[in-house]
Order: sequence, then structure tokens, then C-alpha cells
Amino acid sequence: MIRWILVIFLALMLINWFSPLLQKLGFGHLPGDFRFKLFGREFFIPLTTTILLSMLASLISKWL
Repeated sequence: MIRWILVIFLALMLINWFSPLLQKLGFGHLPGDFRFKLFGREFFIPLTTTILLSMLASLISKWL
């Protein structure tokens, strides 16, 4: 259980770290990616982007 929490945390950290690069490529503006302001802060939940990137990672892992 701890391993999965760590994997999810690291995946979210990587997505957050690479989000400026991904936004230049068009990710983050897909339908299903939520961006909202709450208490003066902007929050971003990239659901569709996460699904597409996980599918891409799955295809790459099957090829290797």
C-alpha cells in the first residue's frame, strides 16, 4: 500500500514538474483537464492528460 502511494505521489510530482513543457505541446488544455481558482490560488487537475500519458507509457513499455 505504501508503495502505491509513493508511486502516485512521484507521478503527480513529475507531471507538475513537466507541466510547463506539456502545456507548450498542447497538454493541459484538453477536455477533462480542470483548472479552477479557490481562495486566491489556482489549482490544476490534469485528468485527461494523465490518462493519455499513462497510455503512452504503457505502449512504450510493451514495445520494450
